Amino acid sequence: MRLKLTYLLILSVSIITLSVVGCKDDDVEPNDKPDTDTKFTIPTYADDYSSIASWSNRNKWNLANVHDPSVAYYKGYYYMYGTDASYGNEAVGHGHFQGKRSTDLVNWEWVGGPFYDPPSWVADSLNAIRSRMGLAAIAKDNIVYGYWAPVVRRVNVGGQEILRMYYSIVIDNYIKTGKANTSANFDGSWTERAFIGMCESTDPAGAVWTDKGFVTCSSSDRGLNYSRSSLSDWSAYFYYNAIDPTYIVTPEGKHYLIHGSWHSGFALLQLDATTGKPLNKLGEPYANSASELTARYGVRIGTRTASSRWQGSEAPEIIYKNGYYYLFMAYDALDVPYNTRVVRSTNIEGPYLDITGRNFTSGSGDCYPIVTHPYKFNLSYGWVGISHCCVFQKENTNEWFYMSQGRLPVNVGGNAYSNAIMMGHVRRLVWCPASASEPDNLWPIALPERYAAVPDWGTITKDSLVGTWEHINLKYNYGQQDGATALTLNANGTMSGALTGNWSYDATKKQLTLGNVVVCVEREVDWEATPRHVTFVYAGTEKNLNATYWGKKKK
Repeated sequence: MRLKLTYLLILSVSIITLSVVGCKDDDVEPNDKPDTDTKFTIPTYADDYSSIASWSNRNKWNLANVHDPSVAYYKGYYYMYGTDASYGNEAVGHGHFQGKRSTDLVNWEWVGGPFYDPPSWVADSLNAIRSRMGLAAIAKDNIVYGYWAPVVRRVNVGGQEILRMYYSIVIDNYIKTGKANTSANFDGSWTERAFIGMCESTDPAGAVWTDKGFVTCSSSDRGLNYSRSSLSDWSAYFYYNAIDPTYIVTPEGKHYLIHGSWHSGFALLQLDATTGKPLNKLGEPYANSASELTARYGVRIGTRTASSRWQGSEAPEIIYKNGYYYLFMAYDALDVPYNTRVVRSTNIEGPYLDITGRNFTSGSGDCYPIVTHPYKFNLSYGWVGISHCCVFQKENTNEWFYMSQGRLPVNVGGNAYSNAIMMGHVRRLVWCPASASEPDNLWPIALPERYAAVPDWGTITKDSLVGTWEHINLKYNYGQQDGATALTLNANGTMSGALTGNWSYDATKKQLTLGNVVVCVEREVDWEATPRHVTFVYAGTEKNLNATYWGKKKK
């Protein structure tokens, strides 16, 4: 009997040991990983890069000092370029629209931008327009330039693949007197126009670019009436603000530029495929009516508020997928409130509708879904200012990615300037049903954790989702971070904590249903953990929710 009891005890201990060693409690990682997985390492660089922000450390930056990025794949690398912005302005004077490149979207190295000095055509174009308006020229040395928000695409011109970049140069001088934009110099006028130029390269690694000059500029429907009653007047002289370009080639081979920021909305301008310049003559950048102006400078395809001349929407980004043009945009101020929305249309000219059917082209109100928004998981400061995105497809895959800057909140670690720390965020997009009854009506939502190239370790099982999660109801909350609360998915299919009711899971589609909201489940890295490790995350929405669900499983 004693031998039998001893045998049973040994057997029980062996079974328990096998159950612990043989598979992990949450099935996040498999026990026997393929040899290819030996290349997978979790990023260890710090989110607060202030200690290496200096120009001399640029080869250590990885995704540090990124603002308004745009990404294109070319000859084995993903090239990224963005706005001239860096913590402490460390990059000032070292070339404009500096970039980075990567082979895996995780590890990035610095590359030079297209030019160091302002292209001469900008001052020439500005003063030519001023002359025709009856205004004195601004001396070139007195022009205040800003270098903002390029877009880069790989295109085929004459059988050769090239990178084509459209970039914004803003002139920050008053129209009336030409003086620099300061409160002391205010002269009762608006500030000068912005310009969009274009350059091309077949050697971006060597920072060799050929500038092609003027494409378009800010344009007004108010003729020569550029007066401004006061600095608190936001009624805007310009109808179209020529910044934040995005560029698309349609399935029919037509080329379009979309641009606009904060003024009356987004302009759609058709381009010549070969030259990359406007297909039709633009004429003077001012007219006596909106209809006269838009007939030349582009049709308005979207506006946050139809009646507003100064609205918190900018940074259009457009992609085409499965019969729809998806138009992403940034809402609100860029320091903390920045958040991303998306609308879509079957026609490049619109109308663009949101998930509920709101018409963004006619300006019928705030649009949903929310793609990103300021947020905070536990054990971290979280992120704010997450918008002005680029969206791109990973080469030779069906995976789509969202990239933007993320800013640290104010006063992180006692640093009064921590909100100027801008880390590049690469996130996978998941395509989520608009509702449980519309499984094929899919909308793009960014995952709550940044991309780390976690290998595909196979099926995510229902049992592996049981446990405690950090759940964020990612709702529109101006200037505030949406925080996380505990959500427990019980083995019996019920939920408790942040949500109550029932949950279910479709392992084939990797779709988790939380009440009446369907979210998509993936493996990603828990960037807030110490040390960082792989976990499960989810993202999704419901067309009447006016919010997005984000979550990650706690280890």
